[in-house]
Amino acid sequence: MTDKQVSLNKNELVRYLQKPMCSFTREDIVRYIVDNDIEMVNFMYPAADGRLKTLNFVINDLDYLETILTLGERVDGSSLFPFISASSSDLYVLPRFSSAFRDPFATIPTVTMLCSFFDKDGNPLECSPRHTLVKACDEFNKETGLHFECMGELEYYVIQAGDTSFPATDQRNYHESAPFAKFNDLRTRCMHYIAQTGGQIKYGHSEVGNFTIGDIVYEQNEIEFLPVSAPEAADQLMLAKWIIRNLAWEEGYDVTFAPKITVGKAGSGLHIHMRMVDDSGKNMMLGDDRRLSETARRAIAGLMKLAPAITAFGNTNPTSYFRLVPHQEAPTNVCWGDRNRSVLVRVPLGWTTDKDMCAELNPGTASLHLDTTQKQTVEIRSADGSADVYLLMASLAVALRYGYELEDGLKVAANTYVDVNIHNSENAAILDRLAQLPVNCAESAACLEAVRGIFEAKNVFDPAMINDIIRKLKSYDTNEAEQAKNDPELMLKFVERYFHC
Repeated sequence: MTDKQVSLNKNELVRYLQKPMCSFTREDIVRYIVDNDIEMVNFMYPAADGRLKTLNFVINDLDYLETILTLGERVDGSSLFPFISASSSDLYVLPRFSSAFRDPFATIPTVTMLCSFFDKDGNPLECSPRHTLVKACDEFNKETGLHFECMGELEYYVIQAGDTSFPATDQRNYHESAPFAKFNDLRTRCMHYIAQTGGQIKYGHSEVGNFTIGDIVYEQNEIEFLPVSAPEAADQLMLAKWIIRNLAWEEGYDVTFAPKITVGKAGSGLHIHMRMVDDSGKNMMLGDDRRLSETARRAIAGLMKLAPAITAFGNTNPTSYFRLVPHQEAPTNVCWGDRNRSVLVRVPLGWTTDKDMCAELNPGTASLHLDTTQKQTVEIRSADGSADVYLLMASLAVALRYGYELEDGLKVAANTYVDVNIHNSENAAILDRLAQLPVNCAESAACLEAVRGIFEAKNVFDPAMINDIIRKLKSYDTNEAEQAKNDPELMLKFVERYFHC
């Protein structure tokens, strides 16, 4: 790690230890705690409800510190995951030193680390969401020789009663500045805290959604990350949601990642950008001609085949399907295209012109000759804030691998490519030939049930976990949810019920 990378890094442990987070050892954590008078350690780990849980430790002496860092602690797995029986529920949680950060909310000096689950025999818990993602990435690597990297676009609404001066234009809040955007300062503070935990942020901005009901302002924001390994990307999203909620709570705001707030207003998605890199770190999404590679098109074919089932991991409650409707920049059909926001999988604009636009715009500026192919990704646009991010990314890794296993993968990709807005009336014939995403939780459950063997293959997804996901999706009242799609009052009841998804 270079001096510049260390000096600009926002994680306090990185700057103190002069090494990247991925290289942290137990000895490093102990040294930082002792040298900086840290009084507490927190373990955090995700449960089935998609929230981080916390276990606090007071550091009384060095032996105790080394003990908890080495042995972890016991927790009740049946209280964390519904598919774990109370009769054999004890699990170990052990900290991942590479996730350590100085807790920005703690009034007592505290170091926090994310943890992994282990079973009674000391093996990684097969059915834990994060280990499922690790297994999915390992199998993808075995099949392709490549590594799966991704990042999320985290959208959310900030809600507060108060100042309605300088009102933003309804549904025109994209990249708006203050004073028309009211919560830019909250967002930048969240970004600063996320960076302190090690989050690799690309940028943040206000999003399209903005409306006022009475004196209540609803403003949509987004924080987007840089591509990293999929397990790390999921960790960053978990911590980001925790930080956004905590900081909003401290400031007296309310925040929701709910997929939909009300009829006719922009919903909040969780778009996931993906790329595949080789052992050297080279992005394999583009070919030598700087066009989308065969590697990428085969991967997209897998997404096309499994997209309806992926909603079971990415769209997990009735409000998810209030968002997946036409004309709201949310996908409804299984297709892909270049720079097209009406499709399920978008190939974003890439820096493929081979022109130095910076030097042309700024005379006298030296060219850096950057490898712009590293920036190319593909983006799936169906998921939302109800997703378990570990299982969602695991399902995407399975889908990309499945695309490689398809004999007709390139044909599948060709047949699902569109270069028009499929929701325009003149394109009705194109729309009719495309498969459709599920319209409710019951359909999503059926789609997963039909192809569950693909997700369970190679011991990636645990059957008990799949059973529980299907059971939960089927438990929702489909008829009531369908009625709510066009009934603002009934929709509001659903939104309130799943507000903190």
